[in-house]
Formats: sequence, C-alpha cells, structure tokens
Amino acid sequence: MFLFSGGEAVGLVGESGSGKTTLARVLLGLQKPASGTATIEGRSIADWLQKDRAAFRRRIQMIFQDPYGSLNPRLTIGSALAEPLRVHRLVSRGAESAAVSKLMEMVELDPALATRYPHEFSGGQRQRIGIARALATQPEILIADEPVSALDVSVQAQVLNLLKRLQRENNLTLLLIAHDLAAVRYVCDCVVVLYHGEVVEQGTVTEVLKSPCCPYTQTLLASAPEIL
Repeated sequence: MFLFSGGEAVGLVGESGSGKTTLARVLLGLQKPASGTATIEGRSIADWLQKDRAAFRRRIQMIFQDPYGSLNPRLTIGSALAEPLRVHRLVSRGAESAAVSKLMEMVELDPALATRYPHEFSGGQRQRIGIARALATQPEILIADEPVSALDVSVQAQVLNLLKRLQRENNLTLLLIAHDLAAVRYVCDCVVVLYHGEVVEQGTVTEVLKSPCCPYTQTLLASAPEIL
C-alpha cells in the first residue's frame, strides 16, 4: 500500500518485473487489481469508470516510454494534439488551432511545426509532443512510464527539466516510473520502492535515497553510486 497527495511528484522504482507498469495500468483503469483497491480521492477506480468514465479519463493521463510508438504516424502533430480536445469537447472547432499552439508552446515547440508528421521530429521532440498531448485534457494526475529511457542521453535532462517545470507550474500529481534513481532524485519529492509487487520502502527522496532501511533499496542504490 502507498499513498500520494495532490501536487506531489512521486518516483516509483524497482527492477524489471517488480510491478511498476502493472501498477500504472491499474491506476489508469486498464487493468483490475489482483487484490486490494486502487482509489483516487477516496473513490475506487472501478467506481470512477462505472459512474464517471469521461471525467476519469480527463483527470489522469499517461506519458509513454516510446514517444514514436505512442503517436499515430498518419496524423500531423496538430491533429494528434487536437484529437483529445475534440473527444472531450474541451474547445470549440474554431478554437482548436489556438489551443494546439498553446500546448506546443508549453512544451517549448514552435507551433509552426504543427503540420509535420511524427517521423519528421527527433526522439526528444516526439516526447515533448507526447507530454503536450497528455496535458491537453488539463489532467490532475500524470503517469510517466520511463519517459526518458528511449532518448539519447544528451536530451534526457532537457525532458526531465520540462517535466519538473510543468509539474510545478500546473500543480500536477506526477507518478514517475523509472529505473534511473538520479532522475527520481532530481524530479520527485517522494519515492516508492517495489519488489515482487510489494511496496518495501517509501518516504521522501532524501529519506529513502540517503538512508534506506530495506536491503533491496540498499542494493538498488549500490548499483547507482553516482546519486549519493
């Protein structure tokens, strides 16, 4: 069990197979928990999906690991960003272009590029587009599943800086799934450590990464001594 509050940036770490992506799918309502209950604001996700599915989908959004695979190659970037606005009826047709431009500016992309297709962008630019698309519904919760692991090292810091800035400016609740403990330390307020599907340690980044209590967390830190 773990809890996180609105406006926090929480890092979720653990080895491959520990259950990080499964937990993300549960929180997104894409998979039912094998046991227990996942809740948002005291309501189970099952209840949200049954009674207010559209509102739930607006409030929680995902940033995917593979920025190219998550974009439709047949849609221009402008169309990809306009799609969630249209689906959720967030702006009128006449205001779509301005809304798309604003989203692109938020992620530091030139709105003039909206007519281009995904293959015309670099990996870092495509991830910025993915972030912009996730922000289109004005969510309260963002789940970022290894958002920089598929990017060149030279652009990883740029994307992490962008995520950190957007999270603070928009008071977003961010769940950052990562193998890179240095990224978690830089972006997050708190950290949760998963091992074989169980939460074995949680607390502030300073508490957990500086003075870990669990032997498994100590092993993780030993593999990344540069963050100490």
